[in-house]
Amino acid sequence: MVKDIEVELRGVLNQDQYNKAKKLFEKVASFKENKSRILIDYSTFLPGEGIRNRQRDIRVRVTNGIPEIVVKLGSWGGSESRRELLFKGKKEEFETLVEIFGQLGFIKGTLAKRDAIIYDYKGIEFALVKTPGQHYYFEAEKMAHSKADFKKVENKIRKVCKELRLKVISKDGFFKFIEELNKTDNQIFEFKDFKKNYFKDKFGM
Repeated sequence: MVKDIEVELRGVLNQDQYNKAKKLFEKVASFKENKSRILIDYSTFLPGEGIRNRQRDIRVRVTNGIPEIVVKLGSWGGSESRRELLFKGKKEEFETLVEIFGQLGFIKGTLAKRDAIIYDYKGIEFALVKTPGQHYYFEAEKMAHSKADFKKVENKIRKVCKELRLKVISKDGFFKFIEELNKTDNQIFEFKDFKKNYFKDKFGM
């Protein structure tokens, strides 16, 4: 059975906490990879979705040069269990995906850049994430079967986070953090401004 349910918890870090977590993971966890990602989150501007009430998380993104379409179904917050649908394209196809989405009516979104260090610890994937504006946070996730006991998986992740002294953010705190990032780090993408080499010109990718 395919594991397509993402159980994920998050927490905000300051720079000192980020550096301490990085040193700790270097000692106790297995390094997986570095991720450099640019994404467009369309759901923020979709009718009936937005930030706090969304049930569909619709994005296009490019991760380490590989373009992706990702759709997550279900509510989100500081912790959640959502079905994840993921399609990966080929290098150099990201602008084509953005063009296709624009022609399908996805003409406005939140544009963001994120850099993350990915580790595996006790079967849980941890990401230490840094934004261009020097905000920091962590994500802890584990994929599960659709019929899995999500609460049991979530409690396991919470227990490991507590062991690592990583504080999971509340739902309201998470939304406030997203709203802060939208003011300080993220940008507005509008398809009407899209042109060839748009992302190369903006991010040097």
